[in-house]
Amino acid sequence: MPLSLPPVPEPFQLPFHYGALHQVGIDWLVDPGPARELLAKHHPDLSAAAFEDGRALVSLNYQLYFAQYPFGGGITQEIEFSVIAFPTDEGDRLPRLTYAQYAQGWDQTKLLGIARVHVVCDNPFAIRAGQELYAEPKHPGWFEVGLPSLNGPAGETWTVRCRAATIGPDDTLEKSPDPLLDITAELDGLTAVAANSAPITGYGTDAEGRLLAGPMNVYQPYRWYDLAAPEHSGRTRLAVHAPGDGLGHDIRALLADGTPAVGAWTYQSPPVAAHNRPYYLRTSTGTSVT
Repeated sequence: MPLSLPPVPEPFQLPFHYGALHQVGIDWLVDPGPARELLAKHHPDLSAAAFEDGRALVSLNYQLYFAQYPFGGGITQEIEFSVIAFPTDEGDRLPRLTYAQYAQGWDQTKLLGIARVHVVCDNPFAIRAGQELYAEPKHPGWFEVGLPSLNGPAGETWTVRCRAATIGPDDTLEKSPDPLLDITAELDGLTAVAANSAPITGYGTDAEGRLLAGPMNVYQPYRWYDLAAPEHSGRTRLAVHAPGDGLGHDIRALLADGTPAVGAWTYQSPPVAAHNRPYYLRTSTGTSVT
């Protein structure tokens, strides 16, 4: 019997269209045991993908995106902590891939997806949308960031600090000064590879235990940076400031201090317009221009 599609509750509409997206992800190969335990707890119908030496893959990815609505615009930031996984019942359909092959988009089944374990977001409406539409484990936080930008100094360094927050009356975000985690990716001077990894499958498990898969199309290639060489071990840094909360506890369970990242990937929407430098005009008053 064909499966029915999950409902789309009001006031949401799908697909959700991004007006602009800026994103950085960092990947780590880890001991598969803790990853399997985490999936069994959060997504029992998923299995951790196995890469080099049978290791599992975990990822942190930060997103800054803009959406245009009938009433105006909205800006959202979020960070996702995920295990790369697949539906257990579909394991016989998967290709055997190295991490580098996966990162460049060689899995055309798109069964290898991100099993979200924690999502921290600064937009209460987006938190509700993620929970109700995609069964995302989404909760509030806020961000202080430094990003590569055409409107700033040249460079390819990303810095993201995530802090705690709560949702107050009238769906307002109430910020806390308490830091949750920091990530840094210094990608300056590295050559990126175009990665055809979209659509990216995001997995969720709803309150009834049903497994959901939601693909996200990105209309241009990602840029993937191979960080496996020892000389790149210091290019990314992760600091967990709240090891006792759910996010910090689960990161610590999977990532030992100092575990080097094996890769990073970025996406930045191209500009759609540019307001150029002005110039002086000669006028009939005879004003001189120097």
